[in-house]
Amino acid sequence: MSSDPWGRVDETGTVYVRTADGEKVVGSWQAGSPDEALAYFERKYEGLVVEIGLLERRVRTTDLAAKDALAAVEHLREQIDAHHAVGDLDALRARLDKLTETVESRREERKAQRAKQSEDARKSKEALVTEAEELAQSEQWRAAGERLRALVDTWKGLPRLDRKSDDELWHRFSHARSAFSKRRKAHFAQLDSQREDARKVKERLVAEAESLSGSTDWGPTAARYRELMTEWKAAGRAQREHEDELWNRFRGAQDVFFAARSSVFAERDAEQAENLKLKEELAGEAEKLLPVTDLKAARAAFRSVNERWEAIGHVPRDARPKVEGRMHAVERAIQEAEEAEWRRTNPEARARAAGLTGQLQAAVDKLRGQIEQARAQGNTARAEKLERELEGRQALLDQALKGLQEFGG
Repeated sequence: MSSDPWGRVDETGTVYVRTADGEKVVGSWQAGSPDEALAYFERKYEGLVVEIGLLERRVRTTDLAAKDALAAVEHLREQIDAHHAVGDLDALRARLDKLTETVESRREERKAQRAKQSEDARKSKEALVTEAEELAQSEQWRAAGERLRALVDTWKGLPRLDRKSDDELWHRFSHARSAFSKRRKAHFAQLDSQREDARKVKERLVAEAESLSGSTDWGPTAARYRELMTEWKAAGRAQREHEDELWNRFRGAQDVFFAARSSVFAERDAEQAENLKLKEELAGEAEKLLPVTDLKAARAAFRSVNERWEAIGHVPRDARPKVEGRMHAVERAIQEAEEAEWRRTNPEARARAAGLTGQLQAAVDKLRGQIEQARAQGNTARAEKLERELEGRQALLDQALKGLQEFGG
């Protein structure tokens, strides 16, 4: 006979599982050893554990329908109740009980959610109706009309309510739209008199535009033309037979003014282009001072170039950063040369460099004497060790001598 904490196999090959209600027959096993029988039915148990785990995960992480989830639970419960596995079946039942509670709880949550969605849809449609009824009294014809069309699209995207409530709200919504449409039609029926007023306003604007067309006060006049254009747009449209003729006169007056301004600006642009050419030549002359070899001469030459540069007028705005950047680059290079010259002539730094060089030279001379002494005594090992040390000190000395040369000696 073979057994484990949750099951056993008796002498006849009958397999039992232990439960809270006592032992239950799992099945009969004649094909192999009792241990093989237990292992087989333990694998059955592990399979149930896996299935329950998968179902728990689906319930937790997906929108599995409550009906389908409960059907899956019942199917697993039937397998457990059949006692065809060896393991803690009571624990699996407890997990299924808890899972059932979870599913039922979620079903109630979803039911409440659907109820809330329905209530939200009701409130949304009531809000749309309220807004539509307010818009029905608006005189902002274009904006209100567009907003009412948007409200219709929003309404279509909302869920339906019960038929009675939905029909009542839709009736109010539709009535508001109809009321707005009737008022808008009545409004546009009065536009003929308004278009006559627009014609008078535009004739006044045309007269002013024509009087300004010969002005050479470029900035203020251009600003006034922009204001006249704003007033033109605000005046609304005149009758069709007058609108095009007035517009051609208004636009023609502007064209005369702006053509004259463009001609003057073109002359100014040509002058600035010539200035740019001169400054580019000066920038090239300054760049020839690099690299700086004679600091004093370079400084004087750059000062001369800069004085001529300042005497030249403006250049085109889009070309200014590049050409000025070239001059600034030369100026920075001269400044850096000045700083380098100061460092080379700094007595404190030169003294420190000279002191370090002297110390290293003394150390090198001493090592050479020690090497000669070691060789004279026949101590080759010591001589080789000292030579390796000499190589390192000599490298430091060479570097220090190079640095000292930069200070001019």
